[in-house]
Amino acid sequence: MKRGQYFALAASAGLIVAAQPLRAQVPPPAQSTAPPAASAPAVVEPTAPPAASAPAVVDLSAPPATSAPAVVEPTAVAVPAAPASTAAPAPVGPSTVAAPVAPASAPAIAPAETPASVAAPVVPADMGVDLFYAARAEAQVWFKDDADRAAAAKLPAILRNAALDGLADGPKLAADVEAAIASGQPADDKIISAAWVRYVRALKAPVQGVTFGDPALKPTAPTAQAVLGEAVNAPSLAAYVDEVAAVNPLYSTIRDAAVKQGMAGDPHVRATLDRLRLVPAKGRAILVDTATAELWMLEDGKPVDSMKVVVGKTTSPTPLLAGTIHYVTFNPYWHILDEVVQRKVAPVVLKRGVSYLKAAKYELVSDWGTGSGPVDPKTVDWKAVLAGTETVHIRQLPGAANMMGAVKFSFENEFDIFLHDTPHKELFAKPKRNFSLGCVRLEHAGRLATWLLGREATPPSDAPEQSVQLDHGVPVYITYLTASVSDGQIVFADDVYGLDPAPASLASSATTGSSTVAH
Repeated sequence: MKRGQYFALAASAGLIVAAQPLRAQVPPPAQSTAPPAASAPAVVEPTAPPAASAPAVVDLSAPPATSAPAVVEPTAVAVPAAPASTAAPAPVGPSTVAAPVAPASAPAIAPAETPASVAAPVVPADMGVDLFYAARAEAQVWFKDDADRAAAAKLPAILRNAALDGLADGPKLAADVEAAIASGQPADDKIISAAWVRYVRALKAPVQGVTFGDPALKPTAPTAQAVLGEAVNAPSLAAYVDEVAAVNPLYSTIRDAAVKQGMAGDPHVRATLDRLRLVPAKGRAILVDTATAELWMLEDGKPVDSMKVVVGKTTSPTPLLAGTIHYVTFNPYWHILDEVVQRKVAPVVLKRGVSYLKAAKYELVSDWGTGSGPVDPKTVDWKAVLAGTETVHIRQLPGAANMMGAVKFSFENEFDIFLHDTPHKELFAKPKRNFSLGCVRLEHAGRLATWLLGREATPPSDAPEQSVQLDHGVPVYITYLTASVSDGQIVFADDVYGLDPAPASLASSATTGSSTVAH
């Protein structure tokens, strides 16, 4: 079918073939410059102060980041050319695919009933699937050859457990696919494709409760044409099916253990998997789990390093976020929040006088811009500041006592949340680490900086706010994972923020006093 005929067919069906987004490289902050250098890192000079920091007993919400995500331009999905032969081969019986960590005998969520006949089942029509096949002269996807039929045989096992992936009628679709494979007619190929499209769309569905500072990280449900186009263009259809169904290593490990232990219906498992769907299986990423107060550095979805973190109090929980880090800031200021100035600074100034500000290395400025000037603290009505009727801009100079520590990591988000060092390392020895006002304090900030930069994390100078550009932006996911796997068993962290629905079976026996408990 020619291109014009294809789009004529799409128009006559009243459909719009959705364009697929291309993830563009997000540029560095607009106010920064990072000249390349072979021997020394490039220094970025922001025109506005990067995110603010937090004290030991309080935390900081950073000023809004100044860099804007790159505009993502859509591009149309190319329709693969039809193969020379479209004859349907003989049917092959279904087989199952071994999950990455679950044994072959792992129970399914709801075993599908054996179909009474091999007649093709009825699956809700998907005009996108029809258009895809029409554009390829009805060429087969799953019945092309033995290798592709083997790929189709993997689907029933995947779909039987797909309720964990957000596809509630997965077991019914598994039975439909088994019957289609047994029938083996050309029309049955479409039934298998329709089921696969449903499954992939479920994996790409929106994740509730997450704010995306970088819109490019937000999942979008692909069109049927995009899903099937990737399938037929894959070097190995069976390998492609395995890769898509695995989602990422963290995800597949928890899902497979839950199936093995018969815990697929647990709401903590379901909520954890839903949030983990965002984590990419390829490339580098940072994962902050606020449920266990830990951070992982990921490469191709696998942890390569980790550390403890301090996260938000239950009264000021760290929000679920997804953004991209583009630079590391050495020698940061601590820009003190208005409420902290009111509650913590103003009372001390009124008691001890303005000399306290110099001793604490605090300085007053007219605003947070780089061109701001100093303000004489003697001109401030500190009683009004204490009452909350007047505000002042106070920042703490870099140094050993600075609440930001030696380095911070900013990224675009509406809550002014960022990751940063801290001088109070004693908090990391505590089993519960909910002490901040929302920002994330790092046990080993220098180690994270070295991993991000790919070289020794050394500040370019002793000057304040030295921002060094990364070669490539690294996504950061601040999430909430109450289920995990330890020694092959599902274990649960305390639901400190109350974000997960309580299991009905545990409603009258809540666990207390431990960071992880096994059901």
